Amino acid sequence: MSVRQHRRLILAAALALAALTGCGAEGAASGEKSGGASDTRVFAADNGEVRIPVDPERVVATGYAVPVLIEAEAALVGISSWRRGLPMMTAQDRSTYDRLPKVAGEMAAETNYEAIAAAKPDLIVIGVPKPVLGDIDMKRLESIAPVVAIGPKLPDGWREVSRQQVDAAGRAAHFQASREAYEKRAGELKEKYGSVLGGLKFGHLGAYGEVAKGTFHREFAGSWGTNIAQDIGVNYYGAVRKKDGGALDVTEYPALEELPESLGEADAITYTLEPDGTPGEAVRHVLDSALWKNLPAVKAGRVFPLRHTEASTHESALKTLDAIDRAFAPLLAR
Repeated sequence: MSVRQHRRLILAAALALAALTGCGAEGAASGEKSGGASDTRVFAADNGEVRIPVDPERVVATGYAVPVLIEAEAALVGISSWRRGLPMMTAQDRSTYDRLPKVAGEMAAETNYEAIAAAKPDLIVIGVPKPVLGDIDMKRLESIAPVVAIGPKLPDGWREVSRQQVDAAGRAAHFQASREAYEKRAGELKEKYGSVLGGLKFGHLGAYGEVAKGTFHREFAGSWGTNIAQDIGVNYYGAVRKKDGGALDVTEYPALEELPESLGEADAITYTLEPDGTPGEAVRHVLDSALWKNLPAVKAGRVFPLRHTEASTHESALKTLDAIDRAFAPLLAR
């Protein structure tokens, strides 16, 4: 049974239960107003408590909200672009993405307020980290429709953030199947590799170093390149030297000369690949260096390239788990 089929069964069960038990008491507790199609509830978001439709019929989504609301088959009428997630979308979801009007760009500052107004939404879900909200004219958006801002504080926050985004869009019943499928697969891999991962200290080389500045990208636990591998039992050691908030609490950009100091204690190293399976320029620059080749983990042959490390939904993270499985397979042959 596919994730989508499983999800539809869960939704049917949820609707049947609602029909049997009624939802009046629950609605009153969550601040809902009765009145058919105009029912509302109070939703806690990064921008405070917002009264939103219980069952939105015209939703605009931006940022991290885009892929998960496409997967959940929300009633989308406009989205921001989300190029980083395209390689992880199914053909069906990519078709939906291509069809929907783009009302914002990749950056929060690239919001097209006129296009959002023209879409006539009854809910706007802003999926950007809270510090980025300053780049958005929230009052202008709120004059169009109720706005809920739900963004990750750290890269690994996508699990809870995606749940909240789907809930806000009235598709909570569609979330459970995707999460269960992901957790089942992660559990299988944790059991499969438990005997060979135990005791190994991992480091991770990320994709966002800057060749011109002579830096590389070290990612720690909870970062983009590490958080999904952690779900199968990978232990990423160390911590940033200085926490500067947000993603900078779990990632840093040392000079290439610091590579031995940064990753010299690693028993094994993972590194980020582009979606096509090749190292990006910043990663290739490190891989070609003598400092990299002299790292103990590299000399021991314990280096594992990973694709799809920017997954931000349970469905897309299944692709990451498959990539991790392929990368770690040689460990079982030792």
